[in-house]
Amino acid sequence: TEADGPVKTLLAGWSAIAMRLSPSGTGNRLVRQLDSAGNPKAWTVESIMGAKGAGLMVFGVLGLVFGGGFTTKGFLIAVAAAAVGFFLPDLLLYNIAVKRQEELRRGLSDALDMLTVCVEAGQGFDAALMQVARSVTGPVGGEFTRALQEIQIGKPRGEAFVSMARRNNVNELRTFVTALVQADRLGLPIGGVLREQANQMRLIRRQRAEEKAMKVPVKILFPMLLCIFPAMFIVIIGPAGIRIAAAFSGM
Repeated sequence: TEADGPVKTLLAGWSAIAMRLSPSGTGNRLVRQLDSAGNPKAWTVESIMGAKGAGLMVFGVLGLVFGGGFTTKGFLIAVAAAAVGFFLPDLLLYNIAVKRQEELRRGLSDALDMLTVCVEAGQGFDAALMQVARSVTGPVGGEFTRALQEIQIGKPRGEAFVSMARRNNVNELRTFVTALVQADRLGLPIGGVLREQANQMRLIRRQRAEEKAMKVPVKILFPMLLCIFPAMFIVIIGPAGIRIAAAFSGM
């Protein structure tokens, strides 16, 4: 549409400003974070840089307006607000990537169990991988689907799985890919390798759950000290304190 032209021009200008203020290698870093976040729709390096530039300008102007105008205090608040607007898109992208990696870590064990069952039932590895990609939802299914698409366009299986491991920051996935690539190179039975990896995934998931359970008492200690114990002291010692104060006042 005709309105898209000025908007794209404005975003391009803001993106250019953000690129000048960003260190070298920012584009590659954003590409890796976008891969970790699953490449959300309408999220590209150009759009993120445009959002960073827009946040810089808008937050800076708002900080100057609400900070008292063209004064020393106003300029300091404007600089702080501009910095917040500049780094806010990075923070949002990082948050999305962290949540997706956690979902990938939680769903990998179940997907690997299904893959093991399919292979041991007589399916080929690619057919089993396709079955898992169709049945499993979330980041695991998306990553397996992308690996299958890369294999179908002619990319070697090992390189496709290595690329999948590089796109994500899940240690369990990297271990699985390493074992899979080595089994493919050495000609080992894929079913045995998958079963061993599935057992290892379940063990790691159980250990992580136990670790989180052990951290619960430490996490609830400070809320108890700050919120629960003061209220208990007021309820228990409060009436006695009032009577003691009344007795001393009567004397």
